[in-house]
Amino acid sequence: MMKNTITSFILLVAFSLCDIANAQVKAIFNFDTPYGQNQAVGKHVEINGAKIYYEEYGKGEPLLLIHGNQGNIKTMGNQIDAFKSKYRVIIADSRGHGKSELKTDALSYEEITADWEGLVNHLKLDSISIIGWSDGGIIALKMGINHKTKIKKIVSMGANLRPDATAMPYSVVLKTWKERMNIESKITEKDTTRNWKLRKQYYGLMMDQTPIPLSDVSKIKAKVLIIAGDEDSVKGEHSLEIYKSIPNAQLCIMPGATHFAPASNIELFNGITDRFLSNPFKRPNSEKVEFIGL
Repeated sequence: MMKNTITSFILLVAFSLCDIANAQVKAIFNFDTPYGQNQAVGKHVEINGAKIYYEEYGKGEPLLLIHGNQGNIKTMGNQIDAFKSKYRVIIADSRGHGKSELKTDALSYEEITADWEGLVNHLKLDSISIIGWSDGGIIALKMGINHKTKIKKIVSMGANLRPDATAMPYSVVLKTWKERMNIESKITEKDTTRNWKLRKQYYGLMMDQTPIPLSDVSKIKAKVLIIAGDEDSVKGEHSLEIYKSIPNAQLCIMPGATHFAPASNIELFNGITDRFLSNPFKRPNSEKVEFIGL
């Protein structure tokens, strides 16, 4: 079941990327610890009417890891491995993913965001930082907008504010719509090879999301790193747009990287993220430079 879920996640993200001739992207999910299936640390808690499964690793300041659409705890195992020696890493299967219950007819970012805010309250976390990937990046930004939890820093990887061609390449939007039509066809045919009704909710989550106004994004008080690959499924100009709308933000477009970077360009992504989380935040001005030794 776990292998099938990860395969679905890989196919979904690969499907969402621009066509790149002869591209070879290898997403690595090999870990010594059974992330997502770790009976020694795994727990369920009921939040907003659904049982949400989560795991914790390490000690220190709380660091939430939020996975993407059709992902699960294991898909962010590379970040658990990297940060559990420095932080109290908390990661959950989002509603309707992994071991967490669905309990809804239409997944929404608002509902998943409320689940994460509920988990923070359940664990009585005073102040947190967040790493969110794809849908997880959207949820992290929404948590920052809501101000219902005290957030120090947010790393938002491959997030978008609206599900259209102003935020994503037209080819990505077109392919996503085609897959949605395929899902509808499978449901009509009563095909049983996959859980098509659940997949319909996953695609609805992506495609029916309520656009997030830039005026809302500007309300984020946390320090934010907007990060994406230079061949991401989100347009570079959209990542730039998000960055410019947040008062205390930094922007990083990773060279030679895709939407898969947290699992394919692991050292690059984790290194940039670690630097942002560890160092004091700065947004320097090119007009105020001191030249030393010139």
